[in-house]
Amino acid sequence: MKEITVQGLQTKKENGEDFFLLDVREDFEYQVSNLEGEHIPLGDLPGRIDEIKNHKDAEVVVMCRSGGRSGKAVELLESEGFSNVHNLKGGITAWSKEIDPSMPVA
Repeated sequence: MKEITVQGLQTKKENGEDFFLLDVREDFEYQVSNLEGEHIPLGDLPGRIDEIKNHKDAEVVVMCRSGGRSGKAVELLESEGFSNVHNLKGGITAWSKEIDPSMPVA
């Protein structure tokens, strides 16, 4: 499974690179803090793949709290034909520790 570090994601955001950020945390977690990605909880993702099919050939970064749920989402997306999917290593927890300590983690 391909991974991207929080530093790598920050660089992509700062450089205005074209990628699709998918946040698979639960609603309450997304409301506490988010990186403005598309929000589809992991449990809902299998039934909502059609909503993001237009990103199938784009670079996709999937995130959750620490990397576990997003890893499962990466596997699901790859099985659905997404070709360039990365798991955000350490998730929002790593982002809070390494990039933005003011960001709360639910």
